[in-house]
Amino acid sequence: MDLFTLILLAIGLSMDAFAVSICKGLAIKKITFRHMLIVGAWFGCFQAIMPMIGYFLGIQFAKFVNAFAPWIAFILLLLIGINMIRESFSKEEKEGGESDAIGFKTMLLMAIATSIDALAVGITFACIPVNIIQATALLNTVLAVIIIGVATFIISIAGVKIGNIFGNIYKNKSEFIGGVILILLGIKIIVEHYFF
Repeated sequence: MDLFTLILLAIGLSMDAFAVSICKGLAIKKITFRHMLIVGAWFGCFQAIMPMIGYFLGIQFAKFVNAFAPWIAFILLLLIGINMIRESFSKEEKEGGESDAIGFKTMLLMAIATSIDALAVGITFACIPVNIIQATALLNTVLAVIIIGVATFIISIAGVKIGNIFGNIYKNKSEFIGGVILILLGIKIIVEHYFF
């Protein structure tokens, strides 16, 4: 997986966190930079930790599934993307009351919920190695998860501000776009494996 693909993947993965960040922006009446940093840090850190965990889980069995790696990556990304698109049409709210919008318990649950997809992506890193620099697969994976975490951090901060300014209209669109990006990445992996 090259840097361009990784950046697209990072943006796609951050869309759940972006959607929830918009909701956080709606829930907090008077936004401060501290609020935005807290939300960004929670989502960015978990979005980086989860693929690393997935990677270590994946390398345990990667040698047994190498022949099927592109299909595994495609199926995982397809399922994650479809789920995100399905959620984009859901009318359910993803968060609780306004009083504890950025409290520890609320943010922990939201960070885990929005980064589960990244755990599955980490497994694909074990099957289809990231190739950003000339280095070991582990170092490339560490760089990849840092890029994913930083992208999510920045996008989440923007989400809080957008939610506070513009309201709820962007939430479903961001999830839909994120799902489409992940599905297209899955298709790209299959096409590259068989045709390039």
